[in-house]
Amino acid sequence: MIDFLIYSGYLFLLINLILYTYSFFRKRKANVFFICYLFFASIMQITMEFMYHLKFDNLFVINIFVIGQMILLSLFYASILKLQSQRKIVKHSICWALLILSVQFFIDKEQFLKFNLFAITITSLLIVAFALLHFYNMLTDHKTYYYITIAVIFFMFGSTILYLVGNLTLSLSNDVKYLSWKLNAFLFLIYQLFILYEWKISFSKKTYLG
Repeated sequence: MIDFLIYSGYLFLLINLILYTYSFFRKRKANVFFICYLFFASIMQITMEFMYHLKFDNLFVINIFVIGQMILLSLFYASILKLQSQRKIVKHSICWALLILSVQFFIDKEQFLKFNLFAITITSLLIVAFALLHFYNMLTDHKTYYYITIAVIFFMFGSTILYLVGNLTLSLSNDVKYLSWKLNAFLFLIYQLFILYEWKISFSKKTYLG
């Protein structure tokens, strides 16, 4: 069951990458930062899966992934936020987050090589904050990247909680550990389906609202 969820998520991630890339290059639509995020996420997921099958420790890749994810999704939201002040908040927040994480890694290099709950939490919550800011703007403006934003909010919240639980269950039974990863794989699949639905609504038609 978990393999089906995981590989289905990977499949829809690649489909989304292809569709959004097509919309960007052929139709001059879609956001370049979001496409970069999909490409980066695809590379990271393939890398983690490859290392897992080779029985290599891939926990440090998760740290690279969450930091890269924060940067690209933050730049995505900064590029679609209407107010200059909001864009400045996003960019300054990225810089502060990177500075804080750099200090943590400098003080304790081992934090980069293990399950870093602090990095996961701070990066995910920043993305959620920016997504909520865009969602607030959409209350009085056009609904651009509406379904993606909903998916980002719920996936980042849910995934962060499951990462925290997953770290606590490392010493527990396999059944408890696998339940956490199953739920995370399910959330990732739903996340990708929402992204696909956004493409269908906003990019597959002749009229584009964003």
